[in-house]
Amino acid sequence: MGLFDRIKTLLSSNINDLISKAENPEKMLNQLILDMNTQMVESKKAVAMSIADEKKIERELLTQKQQSEDWEKKAVIAVKANRDDLAKEALVRKQEFDNYYGQLKPQWDAQKASVEKLKDALRQLQNKIDEASRKKNILVARAKRAEAQEQISKTLTNMSGNTSAFDTFDRMAKKVDELEARAEASVELEDLSANTSLEKEFQKLESSGAGADSLLEELKSKMLTQDAGTPPGEPNP
Repeated sequence: MGLFDRIKTLLSSNINDLISKAENPEKMLNQLILDMNTQMVESKKAVAMSIADEKKIERELLTQKQQSEDWEKKAVIAVKANRDDLAKEALVRKQEFDNYYGQLKPQWDAQKASVEKLKDALRQLQNKIDEASRKKNILVARAKRAEAQEQISKTLTNMSGNTSAFDTFDRMAKKVDELEARAEASVELEDLSANTSLEKEFQKLESSGAGADSLLEELKSKMLTQDAGTPPGEPNP
């Protein structure tokens, strides 16, 4: 397969098909660009050699043309000098260079056409590499996003088929609710006990104060009775 055919085959590769078959799209894209760049380097070398050959043939054509023109000028000089013999020899030499020029010209035309075709192939290859490089990050991001979505879908499917984890969370939630309720009840009982104790203390103080007043009044009455000389328990005269 020739160079141009190899480039054409590479350019016509179905990138989407390669990506769909690849286990790692990012790796596949990197390898594809690497292959293209490698092919580009090889192609440039081959095209450079073809261009060099074309330039070599072109220089040879110019040389043959120049030689033909020089011998024609010499033939003119010989004719002017009445040296037809020299003029004939000059024209024979001119004819030799003309013949060689005629043989080289088709080769140069074919070589030039081949070089133009290879240059066009190189431009197509470079455009393909540039396009692949621009699309690489986008394609990789799309592939990773699709992979993530697929993984999430699998995880949700597995979780929906296994309710034990959700049941455990529900039980733990109920357990926490019970613990919070008990804690609130304990605080409420402590507050109630504190209020009850405080009320009892005040009741003691109040009852203690009322008894002292009664005893004091009783004592004062007794003292008055004694001062008046009246025996206890008898009425005053």
